[in-house]
Amino acid sequence: MENILTGIRSTGVPHLGNILSVIIPSINMVNKRKKGFFSFIFIADLHSIIQTENIQNIKNNVYNITATWLAFGLNTENSVIYRQSDVPEVTELAWYLSCFFPYQRLTLAHSFKKEKDKKKINVGLFTYPILMAADILLYNAKIIPVGKDQLQHIEIARRIAYFFNKRIGKKVFSLPNPYLQEKYMFITGTDGTKMSKSKNNYIDILSSNEILKKQIMKIQTDNKSLEEKKNPDKDYIMSLYKLISPKEKIEKMKEKYIKGGYGYLEAKIALYEQIICKFSEERNRFFSLIKNKSLLDEILFHGAKKAKNIAIKRINYIRKCLNFNSLLS
Repeated sequence: MENILTGIRSTGVPHLGNILSVIIPSINMVNKRKKGFFSFIFIADLHSIIQTENIQNIKNNVYNITATWLAFGLNTENSVIYRQSDVPEVTELAWYLSCFFPYQRLTLAHSFKKEKDKKKINVGLFTYPILMAADILLYNAKIIPVGKDQLQHIEIARRIAYFFNKRIGKKVFSLPNPYLQEKYMFITGTDGTKMSKSKNNYIDILSSNEILKKQIMKIQTDNKSLEEKKNPDKDYIMSLYKLISPKEKIEKMKEKYIKGGYGYLEAKIALYEQIICKFSEERNRFFSLIKNKSLLDEILFHGAKKAKNIAIKRINYIRKCLNFNSLLS
């Protein structure tokens, strides 16, 4: 049995990029090979408070993320979905791991380096990769579905596990491996850069029809007229359409681009209609689930209970490896 672990920060409803690159591949991996994998899905509410303005929205965001996973078919029989903060053993492990990783290496982390104004950096942001490593290593997860931008964090988790195992003299932690979906490594946002909430260039397929259409209409294009021929390989609308459409539809749209007489407005409408069509069942399930907070609470409660039972056994073993004698063991 190999453990898969995936976490999404509680900063709102997962956007199209999150869904295509992480959520759907994770669910497919577990559901299609039930005997080979067990999946841990956590809502990273502790990670989200590195931006303190998120605090007021954390509870609703946890519901949004939970409902999304369930709407896309997460099987809770061979996986657990839980709130990160409901398993405090992860923060204990994060402290242990932080003592086994060089400060200088942590200063090279992207999450730290990309913040130009160092005065705005809090300790939580600086140690973000350590907490992420604890999330992974607490459950000895071997397969971590991630986007390309998270590869460095997985490498940090591997290094910490290696340093810890070497210092203790036994294999306490398995080394995790990233799982990348090549097709979805870089999903273009409405401005042509990688889709991200922080850039406000995302498409929320679980929003209302009106909001969804407005977001799609924001996709940037060149200034070619309706009559002019267009390059389908250098167009942001087309790049998104190709990710969610069957081959025959993609070829037809390409032909229209190359032929001319086909405007970007029509292409955006086609993208909007394809999203509505492809994700109609998931959207309906999400809208139904998000109204049933008591059901979501129950699922998260049972998920946290299962995760915590595993975490307690693991943290007690790690304490013994560190020569700590716990009266609670």
